[in-house]
Amino acid sequence: MTDVTRMTAVQIAALISSGEASAVEVATAHLDRIAAVDDRVHAFLHVDREGALAAARKVDEQRGRGEATGPLAGVPVAVKDVIATKGVPTTAASKILEGWKPPYDATVVERLRAAGTVMLGKTNMDEFAMGSSTEYSAYGPTNNPWDLGRIPGGSGGGSAASVAAYEAPLAIGTDTGGSIRQPGAVTGTVGAKPTYGGTSRYGLIAFSSSLDTPGPCTRTVEDAALLHSVIAGHDVRDSTSIPQPVPDVVAAARLGATGDLTGVKLGIVKEFAGEGAEPGVIAAFRESVETLVKLGAEVVEVSCPHFEFALPAYYLIAPSEASSNLARFDGVRYGLRVGDDGNRSLEEVMSLTREAGFGPEVKRRIILGTYALSSGYYDAYYGQAQKVRTLITRDFTSAFEKVDVLISPTTPFVAFPFGSRTSDPYQMYLADLFTIPTNLYGGPAISVPCGLSEGLPVGFQVMAPTMADDRMYRVAAALESAVGTLTPPEL
Repeated sequence: MTDVTRMTAVQIAALISSGEASAVEVATAHLDRIAAVDDRVHAFLHVDREGALAAARKVDEQRGRGEATGPLAGVPVAVKDVIATKGVPTTAASKILEGWKPPYDATVVERLRAAGTVMLGKTNMDEFAMGSSTEYSAYGPTNNPWDLGRIPGGSGGGSAASVAAYEAPLAIGTDTGGSIRQPGAVTGTVGAKPTYGGTSRYGLIAFSSSLDTPGPCTRTVEDAALLHSVIAGHDVRDSTSIPQPVPDVVAAARLGATGDLTGVKLGIVKEFAGEGAEPGVIAAFRESVETLVKLGAEVVEVSCPHFEFALPAYYLIAPSEASSNLARFDGVRYGLRVGDDGNRSLEEVMSLTREAGFGPEVKRRIILGTYALSSGYYDAYYGQAQKVRTLITRDFTSAFEKVDVLISPTTPFVAFPFGSRTSDPYQMYLADLFTIPTNLYGGPAISVPCGLSEGLPVGFQVMAPTMADDRMYRVAAALESAVGTLTPPEL
């Protein structure tokens, strides 16, 4: 049998369905791969070998009884450690939740289990999803399989790296300002952010509630579409969940894979046409645009004048919501508790717990967000940022009256060396320059590999209107069919 860890999810599912391999054999192969390479990659914070093999045996038993199984039954998946998994450690890569085992599954995890996927474990990330490099994990950084001395993106670097390193064919991430797409871009994988409200946030440890969106990380666009279709859909337990049918993203990806984009209008955002991006990133992007034109697409330049304010608006809105959401980690209900010796007050215990439990980036954002929400400053900062968000939404709405999707590079630069941006938060925040506008708008976007710069992957971003996720899959699959997928060097 060909090395099953190198196969796509579609190929693995076909192998299991045909009886050529059992789900247990597939799970074991991936668990062995993790054991062989994760000491160098550090994509996982927890590997649930026992749970994975039990889930795989269940799929094999169902098949043995002739029961119908879903299109991803038996396919392994890794889950970002910000998503609750019943009985399996869920830490958000923070010391304040070290060892915490949720008593319930997130909706996304429930749907993964119902679909017969096999959860391998929990992946590393920037603490509480705050970061762009996975350097802010309390348990150490994840290394990029393309170059172990470089970052795998963030905050979901562990999920993207697990896929790039062939430890898992599928992974779940969350995207608040680009945390699925930016890691996808720098690891040469596919990362998709669904429409906000298209995937449930129930069981997702909250960072910024009006932005957080679970989504797929994979090696191909079709795999991403299949995983998207499994986890998406209305959930009554999430008040922001959209009560509408999920667009047929799988059919759209398969249509795109035929390489025909006749009649599709692509909008190049004038404000993202290259300013601030590395020359190699711009060259790969422009070459990809030419490729899409050859496939029949029409390219139109559109102006989104308020996109330039997206970064500062995001870094007021997201920290403000984070300062509120993270107030629950107080050493009283669950998680870490420091200084409770019977002599200290509740306030002292809370303060000592948060000082010991939160890392530097989380503290920075809590302070920034608390300040922005404080009396006398709310209207000047948070209120103004929300007005900018409205203007950005109008830019998107206006642009989508002229074109079907918008396109840009996913991130301005390729994977950078560890430590090169941690001393300057603003330089770190620039990693999300091209991804943040979509989060503020709430629409879907996908990053697909489009080439190399300096021997490192470059991502191509496709942005679509809300609840038109199928459009981005069609364009991304067409590009993938023309340029192929990327293969990292052997570890």
